[in-house]
Amino acid sequence: MKHVVIIGGGFAGVNLAEALGKSRQFEVTLVDRNNYNFFPPLLYQVATGFLDVSNISYPFRKLFRQYTNVNFRLGEFHEVIPAEKKVILSTGTLTYDYLVFSTGAASNFFGMQNVQHHSLPMKTINDAIELRNHFLQHLEAATLTTDPAERDKLLTIVVAGGGPTGVELAGMMAELRKEVVPKDYPELSGKGYPSHIILVDGSGKVLSPMSVASQQYTHDKLVEMGVELILGVTVKDFVNETVILSNGQNIPTKSLIWAAGVTAVLPKGIAPEVAGRAKRMQVDAFNVINGQTDIYAIGDTCIQTSDPAFPQGHPQLAQVAIQQGKLLAKNLAAREKGQPQQPFIYTDKGSLAIIGRNKAVADLNHPTFHLKGFIAWFIWIFVHLAGLINYRNRLKTLFNWMLAYFRRDQSLRMIIRPKGEDGKLE
Repeated sequence: MKHVVIIGGGFAGVNLAEALGKSRQFEVTLVDRNNYNFFPPLLYQVATGFLDVSNISYPFRKLFRQYTNVNFRLGEFHEVIPAEKKVILSTGTLTYDYLVFSTGAASNFFGMQNVQHHSLPMKTINDAIELRNHFLQHLEAATLTTDPAERDKLLTIVVAGGGPTGVELAGMMAELRKEVVPKDYPELSGKGYPSHIILVDGSGKVLSPMSVASQQYTHDKLVEMGVELILGVTVKDFVNETVILSNGQNIPTKSLIWAAGVTAVLPKGIAPEVAGRAKRMQVDAFNVINGQTDIYAIGDTCIQTSDPAFPQGHPQLAQVAIQQGKLLAKNLAAREKGQPQQPFIYTDKGSLAIIGRNKAVADLNHPTFHLKGFIAWFIWIFVHLAGLINYRNRLKTLFNWMLAYFRRDQSLRMIIRPKGEDGKLE
């Protein structure tokens, strides 16, 4: 059995491991820094208290229990030594016949150190919990302060990035402001509340990859919900509790949520010239990293320009990662048998974004097939439930969504922090 080592347990890595787990040709080791898989498109719902962490995550060891040839290794990737077919981890060393990077992408702060150190990204479970704690603690602090300027900074939220994550966060915050906060925090009534929710994007429009109809509907609904849009402008700095914009405008706030871009991380041991746009590893039509023979990259961490419909590379979406993971499993099996391999061609199933209750947009298959409102919202619900990793997660998430929908409320607003290094709660 050939040994396949997979670095990263996101959409791409899990789909590859599960597909290889059904074959007796391979022994598989999946490596991840966490011991669980999670569903990134719903991180913002954990951050806003509409879902619990367990709704969108599942332990790897339980997930792979049914596959006798799939193993899990908890650890951080440190380096690959291609000449020795060896991977060095924080928890030991592995040798491989085939190595696959599916490490996803990290937040791109475009070299702005203050933004990186003081803003709130939305890429991991830890990020979502931190944002929830931050939001709730600032609401509590706002009920205590007697300084109107301080209260305004506590209650003002700036979201940088008008893509799906930024739009969904801004919309959810607006709904919380309308439906939940007045009930939980009556002390804020008449004291400068409601707060400012400001969405900033440099492209001049929200949801720029989607259709014009989806962009316009989203723009109108966000404004209707009270979200303040500042478009065609970028964040330049975040210093002294002030967001500084490229047009010279300053926004006093303690909360900058960063959803303005992502970048890959080039693994140590891979030649620097392999890095393409946003540090994504350049791969051929079969996802082999340029200059390598047995090392692959799939999902957000790679850029592939061989697909005729996507000469600039595929969008960094879950569907791309899923389809690449499944096809690579077939190609590895074909390679072992000496059979022809299939080049990757992305099947675009469309794009979805939710704005709020009964408000969503959908561009399905053909760019002119556009849906909005309740029907798009319902499709979004169905697609995201189907994307969760097992039936337990789907049922728990559906139950939470049903309660939140009919009650216009949820009960997951707990501030939960681990112990700090001094042994005291932070």
